Amino acid sequence: MATIIGSFLEQSPQAQPFFILGPCVMESEDFTWDMARAIRKIADTVEAGAVFKASYDKANRSSTSSFRGPGVEAGRELFKAIREELKLPVTTDVHTAEEARLLGDAVDIIQIPAFLCRQTDLIEAAAATGRIVNVKKGQFLAPGDVKNIADKLNAFGARQFYFTERGVSFGYNNLVADMRSLYWIRELGYRVIFDATHSVQRPGGQGDTSGGDGILAPVLARAAVAVGCDGIFIETHPNPTEALSDGPNQVPLAELQDVLERLLNIHRAAHG
Repeated sequence: MATIIGSFLEQSPQAQPFFILGPCVMESEDFTWDMARAIRKIADTVEAGAVFKASYDKANRSSTSSFRGPGVEAGRELFKAIREELKLPVTTDVHTAEEARLLGDAVDIIQIPAFLCRQTDLIEAAAATGRIVNVKKGQFLAPGDVKNIADKLNAFGARQFYFTERGVSFGYNNLVADMRSLYWIRELGYRVIFDATHSVQRPGGQGDTSGGDGILAPVLARAAVAVGCDGIFIETHPNPTEALSDGPNQVPLAELQDVLERLLNIHRAAHG
């Protein structure tokens, strides 16, 4: 499997995109291992760089009764074991400066959630880990607004960072992915990832849970690859209808290899 860790900034803007792949949340230890092994196998098969993702705590769920995950300590140990056994880079969201410090030695990429993308203390803590930082652009920001976040990252010594485009709020319970954003963020000189999963989310669209249009995630991913981006973020699950979080947005695991192969073919056609 082609690795992407350590060579992010050396990549040409036309290089093959890498993929951030995995379930929304760690539903159990066995489930997380099964998903990580499946992602590794698929990435090897399609010869693509891949990073495994999963959340140890879904801290921004719509309802207090929603499943959140095993917690930071259990998540940390799982990430460390997956990295060691599968030689697979891993990433996850952090919600506080303390979580960033705890996860710094367990993951390869620290993700900052969209609703926390302007939190200066969190950005500073993420930069202090020395890891690659991936900031998810809030649904309330214009593409050019990421410059202020980049200035913070640079000021705090972050050497490598990305911004993830995940749609813009459009009325109530709806998001719209503007492909111009990928171009504009790159024009500012920053690396950009497209989040196909959360761009099709309908926040709070089902009352006490979020809805979504997972069938459209591969469609938007194809458009993003054609426009040009450095990475694609896709959440996947063996049975999205039974997922404990964000099921409506996730791509069925059985379809993932075909989705990735098609995206790589589009990349070669558009940028080869």
